[in-house]
Amino acid sequence: MTRIDTEWTRREDLRAMLAVLDAEGDRCRYVGGAVRDALLGIEATDIDIATRLLPEDVIARLEAAGIRTVPTGLAHGTVTAVLPRGPVEITTLRRDVTTDGRHAEVAFTDDWREDAARRDFTINALFVDPATLEVTDYFTGLEDLDAGLVRFIGDAGERILEDHLRILRYFRFHARFGGAVDGEAVAACALHADRLKALSRERIARELLLLLGAADPLASARLMADGGIWKVVLPEMAENGLDRLAELLAREHALGAERNALLRLAALLPTEPLLADAVAARLRLSKAQRLALARFATPWPASGTARQVAAGVQPEELVAPWLLLRAPDAMLATGWQSLQDWQVPVFPLGGRDIIALGIQAGPQVAKALGEIRRRWILEDFPEDARLAEIAAEVAASG
Repeated sequence: MTRIDTEWTRREDLRAMLAVLDAEGDRCRYVGGAVRDALLGIEATDIDIATRLLPEDVIARLEAAGIRTVPTGLAHGTVTAVLPRGPVEITTLRRDVTTDGRHAEVAFTDDWREDAARRDFTINALFVDPATLEVTDYFTGLEDLDAGLVRFIGDAGERILEDHLRILRYFRFHARFGGAVDGEAVAACALHADRLKALSRERIARELLLLLGAADPLASARLMADGGIWKVVLPEMAENGLDRLAELLAREHALGAERNALLRLAALLPTEPLLADAVAARLRLSKAQRLALARFATPWPASGTARQVAAGVQPEELVAPWLLLRAPDAMLATGWQSLQDWQVPVFPLGGRDIIALGIQAGPQVAKALGEIRRRWILEDFPEDARLAEIAAEVAASG
């Protein structure tokens, strides 16, 4: 019998809560991503519990024990318990009554296998008894996890028709856990790709960024291209987008750069900031994400050191990833190194300093400041003595 052994199963707050909910035994089991990750030796952050108890019973028992609850999804049986070491979601066992690919109407059940059967992939349908930590596997999830195989439970096409987002979830999970390719799954994703158009842009954006944030999403991205998925979710993708992504991943590896899903998205797009901004708007990205994506889709300047470029960009933290994607090979390593742990120096002069040089108050002050700062950057931010010389030269020139 397979068991899990991980830090979060020893949490005292979790044990105390389960003692309240599961005094009778076999009323609660750990399920989903936390179980899967524990089997892989990955520490989980989100703990999910499946229960035979109805939501109102869960709330009543926890509140009687002084544990605060939040009714995060009562229609689907989900209650969040607010514990000292972090929230835990508790969901009543359920089965689908009707689905339309976007929403599901569910009915509650007390059958563990029936609940497992409505989940997406075999590796996500593993249950663990909190008392024994033994794993219950109804659909060969353990075998698939060992094989690095992401596989739908039952018929892949039926699972996708229940929830169209499972197409992108398949490729996301393949990028994270897969190596082997399930032909039935890929074929079903390709067949139903157009159904992604019915989903909200926010849900698509979230899945795309999670997928691109994997350690190496290239193989999954190529599978998506073969299945026509990118044509639906990112029709603006450049013809050489996958090659650019491969080059970016190689640069990340060579320089030890952190993963940046938004930068990887930019790698798939043409080097056109207006187009990138339109993509960001369509995907309903945040204002900061829109700014970053447009910056990453801008050609790297033809002249200037990396630090000089950084002095003209706001926010300056966008410059290092931008360089990673767009800078020419000749300046990549030195430019990247020069930006690490470096901040643009604060320009030390102001309007009063310019007036003190004899320039009359008015538009000429701002013009002179701009020219002095330009030359200061061009000379790689010299010390005060040289800056004073530059300022005097600009003032003397009129």
